[in-house]
Amino acid sequence: MSDAPPVRTAHPAGATTPSLEALYASPPPWDTGRPQSALLDLAESGVFHGRLLDAGCGTGEHTLMAARLGLEATGVDLATTALAAARRKARERGLTARFLRHDVLDLPALGQSFDTVLDSLVFHGFHTRDRGRYVLGLGAVTAPGGRCFLLSFRDEPPGPSGRVHRVSPEEIRAAFADGWAIDAIDPVTVDSSLPAPADRIRGWRTSLTRR
Repeated sequence: MSDAPPVRTAHPAGATTPSLEALYASPPPWDTGRPQSALLDLAESGVFHGRLLDAGCGTGEHTLMAARLGLEATGVDLATTALAAARRKARERGLTARFLRHDVLDLPALGQSFDTVLDSLVFHGFHTRDRGRYVLGLGAVTAPGGRCFLLSFRDEPPGPSGRVHRVSPEEIRAAFADGWAIDAIDPVTVDSSLPAPADRIRGWRTSLTRR
């Protein structure tokens, strides 16, 4: 059995697949009803600023975290079930945030630029051509000097399942070699609703600056 929750996947723009919607039929393991601790720490340190994009926002915890800080926050996802939950949370919490149904593999089509971009467990779900396309999209929507923060599963120790969504620092550096400065790749814990001992999932938190 894998010690990591399943990965959200992107689909062609305009598509809604049963598998994508099924991820949110009940709360998935990564959706704990609060922001990931590794990203909340950054938020509380004051490094988020300006217009913020939450790529693959799910039910919106990180978008709403940014809105609570007074930032102009936008979350994008393809899962309509997740977006409906995000909008409901915003209303219930009295927060203003924008949630758009949009494919994270087509971020340039947003036609917008952001000062801060968040990725909670999205990047590591892509490989080969889609990974390159996603990274190019991140570059297109991050303003020069803007910051991007990624949370991904760590490649250590090797998982018996051989899941492709575990990434190494070398893979991260290779993916962001052009147009980015890698400020830090920090080992962190990924929060999950999975029972112990799987509730301490190892991850990387990557901090980048757009050149």
